[in-house]
Amino acid sequence: MLLHMDLTLDLQKGVISSITQKDDGESLNTNYLTPYLESLGPNFTNGANFAISGSYTLPRSVLFSLDVQILQFRRFHNPKDFRNALYTIDISQNDLSVAFGHLSYVQVTEKVPSFISEIEDAIRSLYQQGVKNFWVYNTGPLGCLPQKFATSSKNVSGLNPYGCLHRLNEGARVFNEKLRALCEGLRSAMKNATIAYMDVYAIKYDLIANSAIYGFENPLMACCGHGGLPYNYNPNIKCGQFGYEVCESLSIH
Repeated sequence: MLLHMDLTLDLQKGVISSITQKDDGESLNTNYLTPYLESLGPNFTNGANFAISGSYTLPRSVLFSLDVQILQFRRFHNPKDFRNALYTIDISQNDLSVAFGHLSYVQVTEKVPSFISEIEDAIRSLYQQGVKNFWVYNTGPLGCLPQKFATSSKNVSGLNPYGCLHRLNEGARVFNEKLRALCEGLRSAMKNATIAYMDVYAIKYDLIANSAIYGFENPLMACCGHGGLPYNYNPNIKCGQFGYEVCESLSIH
């Protein structure tokens, strides 16, 4: 969860699909946010970053799960200081990823409502704390991630026309449909709250499906990793670990 201070935005349309998740701070002309756990000279005048790489919605109460991030916020904030802040929520790709590692497609989709329920609880909890402006990201095309090709069956029958793993993408779509429905329902239930739903899936999938138009040569290949074509991903030599390689032409990956 990210908290952006004192932003004036027009979020009335409810669905945002014009900027990418990674660049939202720059597009909003704001500074990068200080991590909540920053111990050396933290500066929260522009907002705070409660997000942790690798976090989940479930199980609850594990290190940095979504409900733990909400508890951190409760201890951190002063309602008067954060009255006009924008709260962005982007979570559950890890939940889906781990679930697909040991469950069938049907079993994963049966777990999706529990992920959505955790997000709903988080939004309602923030709303009760006086939060009014929410920006909720859906999840991207999970089946197009290089890491998934290294850990999943690459049977050609399981690939879509762009080379992505079909069932993983379908699982992401199921999650996104329910997340969109949640946002629509909460707009009606939460008086004076503004909830924008950002379609990250559509943005990222468009980049893959129309990669040549955008100047990308290998849309499914990781720029930083090990192993070269076709995916440059090795679970034993990840980006940043000893032996990793970075592609020479960053702009085409």
